[in-house]
Amino acid sequence: MQTLDHLDAQNTRVLVRVDYNVPIKDGVIQDDTRVTASLPTIQKLLSGGASVVLMSHLGRPKGGPDPKYSLSPVAARLSELLGQPVKFIASLPGSDETLAAVQALKPGEVALLENVRFEAGEEKNDPALNEKLSKLGDAFVLDAFGSAHRAHSSVSGVAGLLPHVGGLLLEAEVTALGKLLEGAERPYVVIIGGAKVSDKLKVIENLLPTVDRMLIGGGMAYTFVKAQGGKIGKSIHEDDFLDKANELLAQYPGKIVLPTDTLVGDAFSNEANTRVVPTNDIPDDWEGMDIGPDSREAFTAALEGAKTVFWNGPMGVFEFEKFASGTNAVAKAVADLQGAYTVIGGGDSVSAINKSGQQGRVSHISTGGGASLELLEGKKLPGVEAMA
Repeated sequence: MQTLDHLDAQNTRVLVRVDYNVPIKDGVIQDDTRVTASLPTIQKLLSGGASVVLMSHLGRPKGGPDPKYSLSPVAARLSELLGQPVKFIASLPGSDETLAAVQALKPGEVALLENVRFEAGEEKNDPALNEKLSKLGDAFVLDAFGSAHRAHSSVSGVAGLLPHVGGLLLEAEVTALGKLLEGAERPYVVIIGGAKVSDKLKVIENLLPTVDRMLIGGGMAYTFVKAQGGKIGKSIHEDDFLDKANELLAQYPGKIVLPTDTLVGDAFSNEANTRVVPTNDIPDDWEGMDIGPDSREAFTAALEGAKTVFWNGPMGVFEFEKFASGTNAVAKAVADLQGAYTVIGGGDSVSAINKSGQQGRVSHISTGGGASLELLEGKKLPGVEAMA
């Protein structure tokens, strides 16, 4: 992959695809992790004498511009983080107005385009839109790892029309996740959580042959427990994957670690009544909401001595404080490891590690949920391939 070291940015207008798909409520960014992650690339380009044109998507707008999905709040926050004005260009990214605005930029200046998904051709990788976007810069930098698995105009389409390199974030992500696929130091432990086996089955299948232990928590654990004949009450599960769960358990005996006790609730609410029960004997009207205290200790013990750890997905409904203890315990156990290479997957895992307060004590936090999973499935990412 070509990197920023291969780009002479002096007096160059550089078009940079970033990932500013961040949660915004009432015009205020709720988590600016992805914005902060883009700063090193922007700052390196500015110090090299470039003007910088940033483009990103936000959410899934339908049928064109929608104020709900405007990137305007991001421009304001980015200006604070950079310590300099960021010009927000409110016209459509492929319009003549946008082209004129970016052409007026001087070296050292930064502009942020409006949501590129306001353009109908973005997700279709439309050649006409690719051509329009390519006029916005003299060179293209892909730094949006969270979108690198999408063959969209702003990700891979424009790369074919401009000199292109990967940004610092993209380079760091590919390097960090690559270490999990080849030559990982042992013992190697993977922790998989979240709601559905179907969402992460390919990752589970791809990593199981190479890891020493795989800890499975969250909602997906109940599919495995039910497959073994356990009673799981109203807990989330996927009947279509019971046979696959049994197949994996039989194929990798002793490698998959499941919770043995569960904190259950009588409602999906932070105000629910709770009790701790065996994971394979959950009462009919109750549902699993978090791993129990014995499972927290067992998962912590299974991590002891690990030299490589990958964690993707919470251990329970961590959004409710009453059911966050399992996720917090795993976060602390991972952070406490000495001399280990620890990687946190994107999506809910980032929110979980941030909420636990352990984010500064792990080796790498990925900004890309879907992209990181697809890479670990063994897939080639269109954005990364385009940077070759």
